[in-house]
Amino acid sequence: MWQTILLSFSGSLVAGNGLPHFIRGITRRRYPSGLGNGPFPNLVAGWAGLVVRYPALSFASIGVGVLLIGLFHADPGAFGREETSQ
Repeated sequence: MWQTILLSFSGSLVAGNGLPHFIRGITRRRYPSGLGNGPFPNLVAGWAGLVVRYPALSFASIGVGVLLIGLFHADPGAFGREETSQ
């Protein structure tokens, strides 16, 4: 029983750490990460943290779908590209 508690606790730590990275990635904001500070590295780091929490094969399609929509939001986004002032 203690193994289940320990694994659940450590998995929750990984998922809890992955969530802010994923959110910063899809909102195209910089955030410190081991992979880099831009949207793509944060999206990948956050996505990996969330997927590691649920390693079962049944979550594979969910993980791929979340990654694809996250990549969409990290680059062009739902609102298009930001215009840069000249």
